[in-house]
Amino acid sequence: MQGLFRAPPPRRLAFDAAARRRHKRRNVLHSALLLGGMAAILWVSAWSLWGTVVAFWAMAGGLFGFLLTPGVAPGWVMRAYRARPLDRSSFPEGVAMLEALAARAGLDQVPKLHLLPSATLNAFAVGSAREAAIGITTGLLRALDGRELAGVLAHELSHVRNNDLWLMALADTMSRLTSLMATTGLLLAVVSLPLLLLGLAPVPLLTLAILVLAPTIGSLLQLALSRAREFDADLEAATLTRDPAGLASALRKLDRYQGAYWEEIVLPGRRMPEPSLLRTHPPTAERIERLLSLYGDAGEPVTPGPRHQVLPAGLAHAGPPRYRRLGFWY
Repeated sequence: MQGLFRAPPPRRLAFDAAARRRHKRRNVLHSALLLGGMAAILWVSAWSLWGTVVAFWAMAGGLFGFLLTPGVAPGWVMRAYRARPLDRSSFPEGVAMLEALAARAGLDQVPKLHLLPSATLNAFAVGSAREAAIGITTGLLRALDGRELAGVLAHELSHVRNNDLWLMALADTMSRLTSLMATTGLLLAVVSLPLLLLGLAPVPLLTLAILVLAPTIGSLLQLALSRAREFDADLEAATLTRDPAGLASALRKLDRYQGAYWEEIVLPGRRMPEPSLLRTHPPTAERIERLLSLYGDAGEPVTPGPRHQVLPAGLAHAGPPRYRRLGFWY
């Protein structure tokens, strides 16, 4: 756990662009290999059932259908969470921070910022580079200072700029299609069971093994892709803020406030082992270590954000959210 508390040495005051490029190449290669692996698993599943030609058209049809499927408007998602939009009048410092980061990211449209009445520490992005929204909880705003909030907002902006939401939707579609292929094949095997028992049909052991293992392998690759995209979003966020320690400090707080340390003390061995193949996010210690490795002896100077807390108007002295007719709010 010492890695969670390690700070960059005082002499390391510059953002190392060369280290950033090395991390970027590794992240892109990792993501490409994982996405290619998911496509290969889907191809093998379809091929084992119907052969090469049908497998090709099945994959092409699935991809074509995915591209034509309309996306859900970000505003609808935020309304489903009962989130309220934040603008310059209600949250001037936070909106200005988001606009500055979006300009550095080269986004034509600044994602709309929304506030969720929840004590949990969470932030997420929905939509695409053309139209996106970022949701932040009141618990997160109360826990972080301005420097840490800038790192979190830059992380979510990076997901938007890199089209990670679209990429993960594509990965989810391939994973679902793989499960569909496997289920179809196993159902056909069950229907053909009398013929198999009478020896009137060959037992396709290889095909059965592929169909049994394919969904699990596809799901593990999807989780690994999610972890790779989180690493890349951390890297891009540090590039936007030029302050890797800001996001590292936010991750450290999130890990502490969400009970990770207390769980290890009170319930040792009960948490998910680290590293784990079943995680959607990488271990916090590894994320922090990668962020702090971006500091070097030479390069662009680090520009830390504000140390004070950044809160929307009216939230600084508000108590916990109360139940109202349309749900919980302040």
